[in-house]
Amino acid sequence: MSKRESPKSKPNRKSVALIAGPTASGKSALAVELALALQKQGRSSAIINADSAQVYNDLQVLSARPTPEEMSGIEHRLFGTWEGAQACSAADWAARASGEIAALHAQDAVPILCGGTGMYLKTLLEGIAPIPEIDASIRETVRSLPTQDAYDALATEDPKRHAALAPNDSQRIARALEVIRSTGKTMGYWQKRKEGGIADDITLHPLVLLPDREWLYERCDRRFILMLEQGALDEVERLVARQLDSELPVMRAIGVREIASYLRALCSREEMVEQGQQATRNYAKRQFTWFRRQTSESWPKVESVNCNIETQFALLLRN
Repeated sequence: MSKRESPKSKPNRKSVALIAGPTASGKSALAVELALALQKQGRSSAIINADSAQVYNDLQVLSARPTPEEMSGIEHRLFGTWEGAQACSAADWAARASGEIAALHAQDAVPILCGGTGMYLKTLLEGIAPIPEIDASIRETVRSLPTQDAYDALATEDPKRHAALAPNDSQRIARALEVIRSTGKTMGYWQKRKEGGIADDITLHPLVLLPDREWLYERCDRRFILMLEQGALDEVERLVARQLDSELPVMRAIGVREIASYLRALCSREEMVEQGQQATRNYAKRQFTWFRRQTSESWPKVESVNCNIETQFALLLRN
């Protein structure tokens, strides 16, 4: 995300708190703690989900959606809002989140964004490139190309994007190639014309949790086991029974494929657990790297086990 002004430089703009970081880093509990601290001051707030798995009502357990007990009476929005057969894109989520933030500000309440999906937050804050709909025949042609062929074509048709992408980044390579072929303009051209971002209209109070890796991975492993004990198997079994498109986001959520393989007797329970834990750790690692590299240097980054709400959100709690 591009660098933004610090909260103190926007005294007349409505506040939005943001707690981000990798899975299992303690974001949800911290968001509730912040909401309770605001409540003690007589100020209302609501937590807005920014996690791409927790948006689906089909994945309460496997997405680690907060339970009513964990919510502690604090209102939570955009949790389980989408049905699994309907894909929720970053643009879809950002539009809904922007509306929720405006509604809370109209009530003089503090929105608390909480989640680990960086692209959701980036789209909300910075806006989205107004890329026209891609021609279906061009998309089909591009998506059928071997990754190396698409990458080589991109070197000629969009050299800057080619230089910025890794040779094995098949999804982004295909996207860049279909955009230039369908619109006649590069991804860079469209990205410079982003629209809809709210960053310049709010006072953002961000916090990124980047805990010790070994501590985080151990929590990931324990939580996956706990999910299995709390009903994740039944949850995935219901999804599999619906025969949804395997490329839908809900079917690609962490743990779904691993558990589905076990339910189809394609692996043992031990293998399923090992693969599910590994997938969760890999996801946490990607999130950790994204938030460390892609967020502004001005955003505080702390170890969640040492986080103090009064210190980290001092300016918000004083207002």
